[in-house]
Amino acid sequence: MNKAGFDSTPEFPEAESVGPRQWGEEILVSLVPEKFMMKKLYINKGSKGNLQYHRKKDEVHIMIHGKMKITYDDGTGNLVDRILEAGDVAHYPPGAIHQEEALEDCLIIEASTNHFNDRVRCEELYGHEPLEGLPTTSEEEIIEK
Repeated sequence: MNKAGFDSTPEFPEAESVGPRQWGEEILVSLVPEKFMMKKLYINKGSKGNLQYHRKKDEVHIMIHGKMKITYDDGTGNLVDRILEAGDVAHYPPGAIHQEEALEDCLIIEASTNHFNDRVRCEELYGHEPLEGLPTTSEEEIIEK
């Protein structure tokens, strides 16, 4: 027990790759079970993610370096764009439709809930052709750690 009366000490987790991604690299840097996780996302210039939303996942991104175009539904059913640069922050609460396109090589730090594969592809809702990438998952398939 420490002098503050707690039975805990700092942890120094080892970063690990989440797996290959067509857009770059996703590295899990910390997982606090049933609370939150943090990742480093390296996104290659010219890469574009799927237009998607999450049912349960709540995530925040901070741009460390690079430049990215975020396309999102502004709440009226219209897609609009916003450019993010180093220091900018984006919050995607559950249900927020969003897509990211790297205009330069980007490094993003992501903090989110522990929903690893929560995605609903929605290009067709807006008349867009689906891109390659990870498929929609059902609620039953969502992995929470």
